[in-house]
Amino acid sequence: MAQVKNDSIPSENKVYQNIRTVLVAARQKVYSAINFAMVEAYWEIGRQIEQAVGDRSEYGKGLLPYISKELSIEFGKGFTVRNLQAMRQFYEVFPNTHTLCAELSWSHYRLLIRIDNEPRREFYLKECAESNWSVRQLERQITSFYYERLLATQKESRESVKNEIQRNEPKTEPDYILKDPYILEFLDLNENKKYHESELEQALIDNLQKFLLELGKGFSFVARQKRITIEGDHYYVDLVFYNYMLKCFVVIDLKTGKLSYQDIGQIDFYVRYFNDQIKLPEDNPTLGIILCADKNETMAKYSVLSDKDNLLASKYMLYLPTEEELKNELERERLLIESKKSSEEAG
Repeated sequence: MAQVKNDSIPSENKVYQNIRTVLVAARQKVYSAINFAMVEAYWEIGRQIEQAVGDRSEYGKGLLPYISKELSIEFGKGFTVRNLQAMRQFYEVFPNTHTLCAELSWSHYRLLIRIDNEPRREFYLKECAESNWSVRQLERQITSFYYERLLATQKESRESVKNEIQRNEPKTEPDYILKDPYILEFLDLNENKKYHESELEQALIDNLQKFLLELGKGFSFVARQKRITIEGDHYYVDLVFYNYMLKCFVVIDLKTGKLSYQDIGQIDFYVRYFNDQIKLPEDNPTLGIILCADKNETMAKYSVLSDKDNLLASKYMLYLPTEEELKNELERERLLIESKKSSEEAG
């Protein structure tokens, strides 16, 4: 019997990579099919709303809240009045269904319908589909005036501008069904919060949640990875509590890397959002806590206490851990987690 040559046997990694390729392609097909079905459905919803409302703005004021309420009861999230208005605008901007592009998601279209200039919008639509831009990539090109830069550049220099854009683009994996909030809402599926946390973040948040419930007075857990959606952009608040003694929400943002000015601005954005959209009139102002667990920097800061009057700030601190207590707990937990991980890798 002839022996099989060793070089004809594929390596374990080669077999794995071949199987992985099959699964990636299959998942992408599923994602694309569901995504385009959602885009077509939202276009049709927009068409029906536009035909029903037309120029009768007063009728629309009553119709949209009614539709939003009924759809939300039967089909779950994703059908707020604002989203229905976006669907109507989607139809107004793209009135011909055959111009819809199967490669683009609803999140792509939400960005495109904000562009008033038609040639500019068509340029981004075409480039996005052909270059397979993610939503973040499309947003970056729009905000960096990619279209205007090309127009202002001599024809022979345009390739260098395009090459610069491509060099700065990170390679991205397809956004799968279980990660896309709009797809999950469309299918009425629960979002897996763990997708938005690293392994270290998961462990730290687990321990911080327990620490605050044990050490703080009056803390009641509300949410983990609480999603906030503003104009189609998604943000996730790591931990949300309600303190029933202070009668206020407490939002916590954890950073495992070096703290930036943008991070500090983000916690203030979360606080303003909760004050404007979530807290009740009888609630006290929302409190924000930003935590940094970088190896070279451990810190904890109540982001808005300095803006409050001394009486309210002193009242808050009666029921909250001090910044030093939070910092020490964060440092202790990070070292324990990293030590445990090192031991497991060594074993």
